[in-house]
Amino acid sequence: MGSSAPVFTRPMRETHTILAPSMAKIQFTLIVEVLKEEGYNVELLENEGQQVILKGLKYVHNDTCYPALLVIGQMIDALDSGKYDLDKTALAITQTGGGCRASNYIHLLRKALDKAGYTQVPILSLNLKGMNRNSGFRITLKMLRKGVGALIYGDTLMLLRNQVRPYEVHRGESEKLVTKWIELLSEQFQRGKGYNNRAMKRNLAQMVSEFAAIERDFTRPVVKVGIVGEIYMKYAPLGNNHLEDFLATQSCEVAIPSIMGFVLYGMHNQVEDIDLYGGSKIRRSVMLLIQNYLIKLESFIIKAVSKEPTFLAPLPFSHTIETGREVISLGCKMGEGWLLTAEMADLAKMGYRNIICVQPFGCLPNHIVGKGMIRRLKEFDEEINIVPIDYDPGATRVNQENRIKLMLAVANENRIKGKKGMQIDPSEL
Repeated sequence: MGSSAPVFTRPMRETHTILAPSMAKIQFTLIVEVLKEEGYNVELLENEGQQVILKGLKYVHNDTCYPALLVIGQMIDALDSGKYDLDKTALAITQTGGGCRASNYIHLLRKALDKAGYTQVPILSLNLKGMNRNSGFRITLKMLRKGVGALIYGDTLMLLRNQVRPYEVHRGESEKLVTKWIELLSEQFQRGKGYNNRAMKRNLAQMVSEFAAIERDFTRPVVKVGIVGEIYMKYAPLGNNHLEDFLATQSCEVAIPSIMGFVLYGMHNQVEDIDLYGGSKIRRSVMLLIQNYLIKLESFIIKAVSKEPTFLAPLPFSHTIETGREVISLGCKMGEGWLLTAEMADLAKMGYRNIICVQPFGCLPNHIVGKGMIRRLKEFDEEINIVPIDYDPGATRVNQENRIKLMLAVANENRIKGKKGMQIDPSEL
């Protein structure tokens, strides 16, 4: 960014509202609570509609990837709404720091803001690479530890809700329980509680117990569906046209890999870089130490969920690494890289053989390790049923949903025939 761009300073923490794009609603809501406890006034953007896409098209180059167009369009639309004091508003956006174009989102956003006349609005960069630093925002060790805790809780709530919702006898109970737990955890965070290992284990055990207590009907004809793809599109309803909600209307049990898995993927890639190309052994040791710590926290989810026989626990990241090695080189790490392919293979192993791969326009790495690896995955499991769905400004929701319905028709045919990978009574597991 140019030297004339406004910078988020420390005094702005007291005066400014920070607007951030929403992606995974549960996880991001909890992370916002962490940031509030650290002294930042953050608000997740929920504005949707055709005007968001149109503003993205107006202020972002059309060859840029679809997630950038949506995120920047959503932010400009929010500033246009008149809801915010533009002299006391800042925007927050993540940067990956790798070869993905997400590293350039902040520059694209600055250019869009200047073009739209919002030259006074500062941008915060959320990254661990030290890029585009602002004096008023610092990612501290304490903040990271709390953020990781919020991710663990959020990933668990997402998993439990998805495994309960298709079977619940009284509709809406799982969503109400998610809301209850977000409020409970937010209240704990405000008191500086809920982050240590003992508290996390206790909260996760209670969480699993309460979701297990929801009355369910396992005789329903439910199809298991996994969702993979570019990280924003995979989780953001704005990006994938409320894909989870649509699948809920089609009697599907949805599985979405955890955000913690993506964080671990990023850590592992730094270790893999040094193994492949050389580098500091000290840095490698530090990265490995952090990765092992995160794997330990991930194990809290697996252990808590495994204690309830009606739930299916996620596979550990160490297993995902080995799955990746089986089908693709771990040196393939641009964008979602080898993780996307490994996630599809892992979902199939868990019984979610019907997989939707969300493909945003302009994401070449995602197309290569997603659509491009389907044939390879079928060599390992011929019954895997993968459908790549393209998302771009010109793609119609009807066409996307019709392609998904066709996949589900095949899935239901296989389920009726009694093939493996379809719905299993959890009591038989």
